[in-house]
Amino acid sequence: MAGIFETAPTGGSSAADQRAFKSQLNKVYAWYTGGFIAFVIVLAILEQMGLSRSWIGFIFLLATVGLYAGIGIMSRTTDAAEYYVAGRRVPAIYNGMATGADWMSAASFIGMAGTLYLTGYGGLAFIMGWTGGYCLVALFLAPYLRKFGQFTIPDFLGERYGGNAARFVGIFAAILCSFTYVVAQIYGVGLITTRLTGVAFEIGIFLGLGGILVCSFLGGMRAVTWTQVAQYIILIIAYMIPVVWLSVKQTSVPVPQAIYGYQLQKVTEREKELKADAKEQEVIEIFKQQAAAAAEKLKDVPAAMAADRAAAEAKLADLRSRADAPVAEIQAAERALAALPATEAEAKAAYEKAKTGAEARAKPLAGMPPHAAQFAGDPNGDEKAQKTYDESRRNFLALVFCLMIGTAALPHILMRYYTTPSVKEARESVTWSLFFIFLLYFTAPALAVLVKYEIFTNLVGTPFDQLPAWIASWAKVDPALLSVTDVNKDGLLQLGEMKIGGDIIVLATAEIGGLPYVISGMVAAGGLAAALSTADGLLLTIANALSHDLYYKMIDPNASTARRVTLSKMLLLVVALAAAYVAAQKPADILFLVSAAFSFAAAAFFPALVLGVFWKRASSIGAVLGMVSGLGVTFYYMVMNQPWLRKVFGVDSPVDLWFGIQPISAGVFGVPLGFAVIILVSLVTPAPSKATQELIEHVRYPNLRGQRG
Repeated sequence: MAGIFETAPTGGSSAADQRAFKSQLNKVYAWYTGGFIAFVIVLAILEQMGLSRSWIGFIFLLATVGLYAGIGIMSRTTDAAEYYVAGRRVPAIYNGMATGADWMSAASFIGMAGTLYLTGYGGLAFIMGWTGGYCLVALFLAPYLRKFGQFTIPDFLGERYGGNAARFVGIFAAILCSFTYVVAQIYGVGLITTRLTGVAFEIGIFLGLGGILVCSFLGGMRAVTWTQVAQYIILIIAYMIPVVWLSVKQTSVPVPQAIYGYQLQKVTEREKELKADAKEQEVIEIFKQQAAAAAEKLKDVPAAMAADRAAAEAKLADLRSRADAPVAEIQAAERALAALPATEAEAKAAYEKAKTGAEARAKPLAGMPPHAAQFAGDPNGDEKAQKTYDESRRNFLALVFCLMIGTAALPHILMRYYTTPSVKEARESVTWSLFFIFLLYFTAPALAVLVKYEIFTNLVGTPFDQLPAWIASWAKVDPALLSVTDVNKDGLLQLGEMKIGGDIIVLATAEIGGLPYVISGMVAAGGLAAALSTADGLLLTIANALSHDLYYKMIDPNASTARRVTLSKMLLLVVALAAAYVAAQKPADILFLVSAAFSFAAAAFFPALVLGVFWKRASSIGAVLGMVSGLGVTFYYMVMNQPWLRKVFGVDSPVDLWFGIQPISAGVFGVPLGFAVIILVSLVTPAPSKATQELIEHVRYPNLRGQRG
């Protein structure tokens, strides 16, 4: 393997050399796949012989991260072309597989099926948007960017629009969207590592970070590419096995995609039963009472604080006065007293949080919409129901739009198409990317329905003292992800008594289906592979934007190759540690962070890239102002309306949604504005130079000058 990665042909090698290289890669990765399957079988045998779960988790973590680190070490390089674009020699099928891994982030692997579980039809916006975006990549960007032959997206902007202004805005935007995205990946790494090993979440983040750094730090794009191919193989196997098992368990058919509709019908019938269930309605009524009590406390916060403290002190005094009082109860009462808010502001925030949480759960189906319902509300209902329906449909379409445009403009994805030997293979690799992504995306809706059927029919109604072990183990990882409470004290689990986060649906699928723990470890390893592969590409994008585009292109054009690569590695380390620190704060859920990155990329890059390729008249001033205005309005809308960002920036004004669009889709305002500003400003400013316009003509129509790309 080392010999292949070190002596592979460069982009200028003959077709015979490329075929030989591809043949070698086929053999290496065939052996690798067989070895991974054998590794899982051996661990399964060892589990049956008594190997503990903690050891299985540690073995999966160490083996997979060690493997990726080994590829990184074998692929180490200081050559600029190898470090930045893998020598432009990656065959189309392997570039497609690497792109699939680069794309299969923690959001795709961990979050998407969970979102489909929690939101039903509405979650299909992610599948439609992310898949459709690759059609835009193939049609509008990948072959043309490869034809320009630069290293990064800011590099293209600098060459196309001339000067450093467009390049600098491109650097800022690339860092903003990539950093937002990488925080989500590192959060996912911490979540998975914690589940595998049992260490604290913050420690889990830095354990996983080691695997990220070794790959991208030593070999840049070359190491990242061959590692991502290995990671894709692990993640797709890990994703498919539990879903196929659940499909066989529930229907005896090993093709989950084929029985999706059949099981969805059963889930819909079960939803009707749960809505009419008296015990479920009893739980809903209790949550309504809790919400009303919290609302009452908000009317007079100081009085409520005093009443809470008096009640807590009285309970503790009563327990201490009883000789037979359990020590655990006394300790719990002491903790409850100590946890009471100390200030009026803290108390108000606590009461508001309690009110919001109770209101969210005081709804049928634990607040989830019916799985097959297209949109919330009713187009034939009263005025409020019609408004809800219109806003729900509008947000669905806005999210699809942002995800499609964002996919076509993400710098770390577009960089992948710089690594192919030719323009033809760049286009082919987009097709392969779609195929490899399709395998997972076509399965995610079935996974969500199969898990929902399992929980609705087999878990709901189980006595609390007979709940499966996976519930307690996940509750220890983070109660916000999973918690169960016997709200109505009947000893049986109702759906409304279970609070589950979307981020654990995939990771817990194997345990929900009753599979051996080794399969759960493999799924966690797959999720880790997805998060690490995307984090590698994102960190490399940020480091390269700073070292190549900012330092080399703008500050020191005479810097040697070795200095540029060394600086990139140093910056990569700094950025990784900064992202890990932010992720440790648990800023927001994975899916929002990822979607925010898509809106940023869409607004900042898509208009400038598309017009830069297809409109010769697009000027430098127009591109700069278009990127700044598009990104600016997107960021402003998020800050003013997204709860976590409002808190970070201290925004106190009321939330003001434009046309009811949620902040996750803020790019829907930035993209049209970016196009409009670039077009209008370009029409009233000097046109690009004749040389630039001829270059664009050549990139789009190479035969006009008798050349082929």
